[in-house]
Amino acid sequence: MAKLRHIAMSVPDPEKAADFYCKAFDMKRVGARESSLANGVFISDGVVTVALLNFKTDSQGPRDFVGLHHIGFWVDDIREAEEKVEKAGAQYLMGRPEGDKGSVFYEEKFRDPNGVIFDITDFGWDGAVKDVVPE
Repeated sequence: MAKLRHIAMSVPDPEKAADFYCKAFDMKRVGARESSLANGVFISDGVVTVALLNFKTDSQGPRDFVGLHHIGFWVDDIREAEEKVEKAGAQYLMGRPEGDKGSVFYEEKFRDPNGVIFDITDFGWDGAVKDVVPE
């Protein structure tokens, strides 16, 4: 079963946004990354990871957009999940590695039938846990 464990927001200043969410909701910083697509800070509540991203290009929507950008699902088997989401009407965008993925983190991006972007991964995200044990 897929688990919602990742939310990405497009923000003008990832550091400032991370400061706010950490102070307001006691979230913890779990990483930062610069890529050709975006600069980002990653925060977590211990279950879900939130990516606060400042996009460098318009390849995934207008750069000046601020708000919820995409969500991500941690799946058991990425190949099975690819097939399932495509049969349900999703359109592949990017992220499939060439050859064997090995132990390198990656996520595949799709658009749902309404155009909403979502990720799937079988690696998970830093700061997130796939299965939550009830207290």
